[in-house]
Amino acid sequence: MFDILLTQNSTPIFKYIVWVLGKIMNIIFDFLYMIKIPNIGLAIILFTIVMYLLLMPLTIKQQKFSKLSAKMNPELQAISAKYKNRKDQESMMAMQQETKAVYAKYGVSPSGSCLQLLIQMPILFALYRVIYAMPAYVTKLRASFDVLVTKLGTADIDFFRENISSFSYYKKQFTESALAGSKFGNIENSFVDVLNRASSSDWEKIITEYGSDAATVQQSMNHYNNFLGMNIGDSPAQIIHTAIKSGAWLLVIGAVMVPVLAALTQWINVKLAPQAATNDNNKKDDNPMAASMKTMNTVMPIMSAVFCYTLPAGMGIYWIAGAVVRTIQQIVINKHIDKIDVDEMMKKNMEKYNEKRKKAGLPPQQLNNNAKLNTKAVSSNNKPQKTQEEKDEAVKKSTEYYNKNAKPGSIAAKANMVKQYNEKNNKN
Repeated sequence: MFDILLTQNSTPIFKYIVWVLGKIMNIIFDFLYMIKIPNIGLAIILFTIVMYLLLMPLTIKQQKFSKLSAKMNPELQAISAKYKNRKDQESMMAMQQETKAVYAKYGVSPSGSCLQLLIQMPILFALYRVIYAMPAYVTKLRASFDVLVTKLGTADIDFFRENISSFSYYKKQFTESALAGSKFGNIENSFVDVLNRASSSDWEKIITEYGSDAATVQQSMNHYNNFLGMNIGDSPAQIIHTAIKSGAWLLVIGAVMVPVLAALTQWINVKLAPQAATNDNNKKDDNPMAASMKTMNTVMPIMSAVFCYTLPAGMGIYWIAGAVVRTIQQIVINKHIDKIDVDEMMKKNMEKYNEKRKKAGLPPQQLNNNAKLNTKAVSSNNKPQKTQEEKDEAVKKSTEYYNKNAKPGSIAAKANMVKQYNEKNNKN
């Protein structure tokens, strides 16, 4: 039976993913506690590394597809150019078969990394949820609040509503129906939510109101949240604001480095990602998808900096740690893929592809036929079409009987050609 707490996620199906990841985080924090370094920042880094290692098989498939996409993209573009102006059913079917053969040659699915992303996305969202509400999943962190929350009741709600900024995030949890247990659970966990999000200025008010019990909780959480001198429960924006007032300039620099490193590591990820090749005739400016990707790659590092400046610094640490792990994975995977004998790989892939065709009662596909399209092989198909004037000029040069005064293809032109032919033969 799951020990569901109010602060844990309650979304159907998704909550079980979060619960599993929460157990992993709890094990990591218990380990750090056992070796006398119970630090949330370090726990987040270890948690991120463990999760990315567990996701490694999916990551390899996703990055392998990206790497191979860069190699096969010219072939796909060539096929697209070959059938550009041919919309009949036969041509469309031929284009589909040639495209399918190219994917088969490289051993990837047309759906690409969609399946891997569909699997990874809920896991990544679950990671965010666990880190954002760690006391709900890490028992020792939850226990740190007990000295205060066990003494709080409905009479204290007004104080939190009027004085604590983080109360606004969880005000629905303090409605009559919530407190009755019909939706959220018991009141202690509701207070844990508020206290976990409380800022340094909020804690000053809480300590003033509740004395030593509140001071004990804050001291414990400051100990757990201290990472390189920063309280990672606060956002870099809050840390900078407080540090400037006290003249703690090293703390200001540390807080500034969180969004800066988040943007920098994201930018490095983008640069290391395989870039799709293009044909000379397919300019990047004419490719809407390429333009969109370029814009996204520019915007993402900026968005990373903005998010990590306004969210708790713990989320920034997770963001940076994840980017560093992805960068290392990308370098290792790129080197591995670069060592692959592409010709041998394509040969094996085509053998598998032909086995499937054989079972379906279809003839085998030759590697050097439709599947072996490349930019060079189909360059003749990409040549610009001749204009009507150029065609007329070619006709003019191709016959000595052409009459300059007659319109090409007209009856007069044909008559003149016959006349000149007869005159020449009569002279002979």
